[in-house]
Amino acid sequence: MDIIFLGTSGCIPTDKRGLSAVALEYLGELFLFDCGEGTQRQMRHADLNFMKLDHVFLTHLHADHFLGLGGMIQSMDFLERDRPLNVYGPLGVAETMDSLINLGTFHLDNFKLVVHEVDSGLVYEGDRFTVSCVKTVHTKGSLAYCFEEKPHRKFDKPKALALGIPEGRFFSKLQRGESVEVDGKTFKPEDVLDEPIPGRKVVYTGDTRPTNNVVKLAEGADVLIHECMFSSEDEEKTRDAAHSTSKQAAQVAKDAGVKKLYLTHISQRYTEPEKLEAEAREIFPESYVAEDFQREKVGKHW
Repeated sequence: MDIIFLGTSGCIPTDKRGLSAVALEYLGELFLFDCGEGTQRQMRHADLNFMKLDHVFLTHLHADHFLGLGGMIQSMDFLERDRPLNVYGPLGVAETMDSLINLGTFHLDNFKLVVHEVDSGLVYEGDRFTVSCVKTVHTKGSLAYCFEEKPHRKFDKPKALALGIPEGRFFSKLQRGESVEVDGKTFKPEDVLDEPIPGRKVVYTGDTRPTNNVVKLAEGADVLIHECMFSSEDEEKTRDAAHSTSKQAAQVAKDAGVKKLYLTHISQRYTEPEKLEAEAREIFPESYVAEDFQREKVGKHW
């Protein structure tokens, strides 16, 4: 599992930072969280093929988090994409996407855009992972997302053989979670599977004030990607803007017991981001300011 930071600036792009976008690669699949202006170009620079995208998750409907989708969708259509693109976001995202793809004289000809308005809870489930969300404190309906690998249970082969279960198709069924019958005796998966090992977990907040919803969502996560619009010295600015400071983000990471914190959505006013990193590390030592095109690997748990 790899995290690729495509845009780490807050509200306004800079010469070094694009607007909000984070890609996640998992077992050959590519997922995108937010899609600020210029994201498709950022993906090219990062050697990521946006045609591989099937799922895009938007945290909220401020332009710096979704406006890049219009151009990307048009490029996909020009390249004759032939499968649906799923876009998930808060209430209002369907109307927003409809307006976005109907601006000017462009018409979507080759594929279908499937828009899902989500609130909280499970958003999407794959064979080996889930994507869920909670509400945040920024705009009406704003969301944070959690990408979580499903738990894994190791198969105890010696135990299975000792129980008289022959190797082969019975092993395969038990590993898939199915019960089997051998010589009139039924064996359940729990008879030969170890305790579940939690999978890898990545949480992305989008824009938000510190909130217990994110603390709960990020509990035990490998990586928390939390917005950091302001230095702790400028905390008073967060009261009206509904953003977080470096130390506030670090406190969320500490309370959630995550392994690493990456700060993103950095205001253009901070030309020395290492200051934000230093502030966060006073509370949570494993804090890092994310940079555009930075790639971070999330190691396997088993």
